[in-house]
Amino acid sequence: MIGMVLKQIDYFESLKQAFLAALLTLGLTFLIFGVRTAQQMGGLSFELRWQWVITAMVIVFLGRFLLATYWQWQRLQHPLSSPEHSYFPRLSLTPQFWHRTHFILGLVLIIVALLFPLSPLASRYYLDIAVLVLTYIMLGWGLNIVVGLAGLLDLGYVAFYAMGAYSFALLAMHFDWTFWMALPIAGLLGASLGVLLGYPVLRLRGDYLAIVTLGLGEIIRIILLNWYTFTGGPNGISNIPRPTFFGLEFSRTASDGGHTFHSFFGLDFDVMHRLIFLYYVILILALMTNFFTLRIRKLPIGRAWEALREDEIACRSLGINPVNTKLTAFGIGAMFGGFAGAFFATRQGFVSPESFTFIESAIILAIVVLGGMGRQMGVVIAAVLLIGATELFRGLAEYRMVAFGAGMVAIMVWRPRGLLAHREPTIRLYPHHHQITPLSETK
Repeated sequence: MIGMVLKQIDYFESLKQAFLAALLTLGLTFLIFGVRTAQQMGGLSFELRWQWVITAMVIVFLGRFLLATYWQWQRLQHPLSSPEHSYFPRLSLTPQFWHRTHFILGLVLIIVALLFPLSPLASRYYLDIAVLVLTYIMLGWGLNIVVGLAGLLDLGYVAFYAMGAYSFALLAMHFDWTFWMALPIAGLLGASLGVLLGYPVLRLRGDYLAIVTLGLGEIIRIILLNWYTFTGGPNGISNIPRPTFFGLEFSRTASDGGHTFHSFFGLDFDVMHRLIFLYYVILILALMTNFFTLRIRKLPIGRAWEALREDEIACRSLGINPVNTKLTAFGIGAMFGGFAGAFFATRQGFVSPESFTFIESAIILAIVVLGGMGRQMGVVIAAVLLIGATELFRGLAEYRMVAFGAGMVAIMVWRPRGLLAHREPTIRLYPHHHQITPLSETK
């Protein structure tokens, strides 16, 4: 059987695809790997590194040939299966099994996250990465409401992130508000900005909506860059206060009339206290975002989002106002972006427009799409892979983004609908075990 399948494989087609992929690699890698400037007497000169280019072409040629051959073999083995499922074995598991598995896996991940600062791995470097990953998880869950549940392609989500960060920074600098006082205001202002910007554009759909939201995100960044007297312009805002633990500061010495965390509890001063506190703050904020999203999905507004995502015309015929429904998704998603922005400002102690460029929106959207739109667990896995795993390649310097792109391409090839593509409906008209009786048998 295997021998017959191997004989039916079109190896010439695999060689053709491998050759084209190698040519594409030549075009992409020639300027990146093949040419390097070298300093010599009298100026700079170009140094050619053909061995790097040839090595990349050989790797891509062999990889594409094996991949194309494997795809053909899968199609011949399972001619009626869909392309997505053909790479993986079919699993006939019930939704109850998946629910129990997700619940247990989520519980284990929460326990691991809570105990992580107490483990031997909790160094300053790994805690910083964990805080960064949790921030992107929270942003991904916020954008997942807009993109995954309501089906609105938003390319300007970073605008609400910036709104939260600058709201807290300005309130702290001009009115001496603490992080905890400004946090709800930052979320509220983020939601207000979402509704304000969303109302005139949410009548658009698909690519048109994506283009408009991309423009709105850039407009906010340009305003922050040019409104020098209010936002500080390109210099940004510095000396943003750090969060406190019930008024206890995480500094070596307390400000006038204040107390420090280590002196109150009789501990030696350690910078790790502040990092661990920040870790738990963003962990709690992220878990609250997840809990809110899971609960609101079961409410009528959450079901309206999902129905609108599947078929807007059908929703109109049922009396659902699509603009108001989209606005709620846009506003709530923007609110969580504002919360995350306030945390970003207090963690960094400095904000500037350079922190809120389009690449941030692209990364957050990539986390949602690659994780599987509408899947909370998928966002976690994608954030760990795209943000956490990329940090492990920091030693590769300029080639780190190549590893980032290779990871995205690998996910798109093997899981084109996201890491967790399966999306179980929130509610079913008939349960799985319910058998619909034909009308002819009821007579």
